[in-house]
Amino acid sequence: MPRMPLAERRRQLTEAAIRALARDGVSRTTTRSIAAEAGVSLSVFHYCFDSKQALLESVIETITEHYLRVVREAILPRTSLRETVRAGFQAYWDHVRAHPAEHMLTYELTQYALRQPGFEHLARRQHELYCATYAELVEQVRGEADFELRVPVPVLARYLAAMTDGLTLNFLVLGDDSAAKEILDMVTDHVSGLVHAGAADA
Repeated sequence: MPRMPLAERRRQLTEAAIRALARDGVSRTTTRSIAAEAGVSLSVFHYCFDSKQALLESVIETITEHYLRVVREAILPRTSLRETVRAGFQAYWDHVRAHPAEHMLTYELTQYALRQPGFEHLARRQHELYCATYAELVEQVRGEADFELRVPVPVLARYLAAMTDGLTLNFLVLGDDSAAKEILDMVTDHVSGLVHAGAADA
C-alpha cells in the first residue's frame, strides 16, 4: 500500500481530532485517542504533529475552512448587495445549525488556550484568523460588486467576527433559531448601509 502524503495524513488526523474533541472535550482527548479515531499508530501522529499546539492550530484552521468554503460559494454575485450579504450570513448560519458541536468546540478551544500556560497564542491566532477570514470575504464581495465602504475593511472584519462569535454562542446556549435569523437580518441591513450611496445596489 502506498504511503499517504504528509499533507493528506495531517488532514486525516486533524479531521479525526475535530470529531474526538467535539465528542469528548478538549481536556479528555489525548493524542492516543485521536490516533485511534484516525486509525493510525501513535508514531504516525507524532510524525505529523510535533506538539499538541500544532495539532490544535490545525484544528482551528480546519474548522474555519469548513464554513469559509460554504460562505465563499454562497456570496457569488446576486441581484443586490443586500442579497449577497444575507446569503453569506445564511450559509454560515446553516453550518452552525448543521454542526453545532464543531462551533461549540471553538469556544472550548479558546478557553483551554487562555488557561493553559504556553497555549495563549492559540487563542490569539484563532481570533486573528476569524478577522482575516471576514476581511477575505468582504474583499471578495467588494471585488465582484465594485463598491466603497464607509469604514476600513479591517474594522468591518473585526465587527463581523465579534457579531457572529457572540450570536453563535447565544444560539448554542439558548437554541433560539428564529431570534438568530432576526439578528442576521438586522446586521445585513447595517452592513449594507455601510456602502457609499450610489456605489452599489443595496
